[in-house]
Amino acid sequence: MRDPMGDAMNGTSKWAVAASVATVLGVQAMGQQAATVQTTGIQTAPVAKRVIVVSLEDRKLALVEDGQVKKVYTVAVGKPTTPSPTGTFTIARRVKNPTYSHNGKTVLPGPGNPVGTRWMGLSVQGYGIHGTNEPRSIGKAASHGCIRMAQKDLEEMYELVSVGDTVELIGQRNEETAQLFGGEQKPVVAGAQEPLLTASAAPAATTTTTTEAATEGVAVTSN
Repeated sequence: MRDPMGDAMNGTSKWAVAASVATVLGVQAMGQQAATVQTTGIQTAPVAKRVIVVSLEDRKLALVEDGQVKKVYTVAVGKPTTPSPTGTFTIARRVKNPTYSHNGKTVLPGPGNPVGTRWMGLSVQGYGIHGTNEPRSIGKAASHGCIRMAQKDLEEMYELVSVGDTVELIGQRNEETAQLFGGEQKPVVAGAQEPLLTASAAPAATTTTTTEAATEGVAVTSN
């Protein structure tokens, strides 16, 4: 003979178990939903695309970020006997307060250092964007091929760029430089002489970069 009380208790027990299972499943579903929301809420900040454009003819440098001009600086470029290279390169190295080394001569960091307080070495050996101990040369074709900047401009731009940023050195004014620096693009005339001598150079092989702290005061070799 069946026990009505037992059947009732069994029914209650089954209902309790079912309710417990539903609660557990509900909590798990909520946890999964929360995890999904948390995961989808994490977004990686986009990396800005920077290009440094130097017009050797205009003796101007433009820092372009994501297609927008951030800064324009007046610079010194290579003189006719030691022209600046032309082409597309990258920033391969950044050094604060570099020690200058050239032809066996070494100059420690300080006011007399020929490359100033910052060095941004390009992916072509011996060339870089740097300061100068001859501030009157800015705006002229006066360097040994590197791009010189005034100290204030140099230190400002140094903080705005990174290793790997593209550097375009353009010898003759074209549509791009006309848009960046004003003026008109010069027509190409057969047999016409370049207003500024340039030296073509292939980018050097990519080298392993070091941390910012490790580049404080290290020696750089410049043309």
